[in-house]
Amino acid sequence: GIAVSAMSEGVLPLSQHSTRIVGDVTYHDYEGIALDLDERARLTRDLGLTSRSMVLKNHGLLALGRTVSEAFMLMYNFEQSCRIQVDALAAGRDRITLIPESAVERTRAQINRPRAEGERRDWPALLRMLDRRQADFRS
Repeated sequence: GIAVSAMSEGVLPLSQHSTRIVGDVTYHDYEGIALDLDERARLTRDLGLTSRSMVLKNHGLLALGRTVSEAFMLMYNFEQSCRIQVDALAAGRDRITLIPESAVERTRAQINRPRAEGERRDWPALLRMLDRRQADFRS
């Protein structure tokens, strides 16, 4: 995420992971270490009313969710998008293929479609994995 936050192009539509992010991401310019409380207003302004993901330029990523699971899954996809982008760009900017805007919008609609109760299995699966690997994470 930090590598992409330093790129002038920002998050690119390079993968299925990035389609969830590119239409939603906003950007906030680096101002130094966030010690000044007045930066809150600028962060809020740059995030806007509908975005849930932000690139803090030259710093890293920020993701918001209504629940912990929603925020985690958004950040996971955000980070994966950045990893894929850094890997792809290592081959050279002229060797990558961007996903067309129409395909990005179609994929976003598919990802954000209404779901039946219990259809989201990713968060419960991650919790089960943590229970197996590190049972004390809940305490």
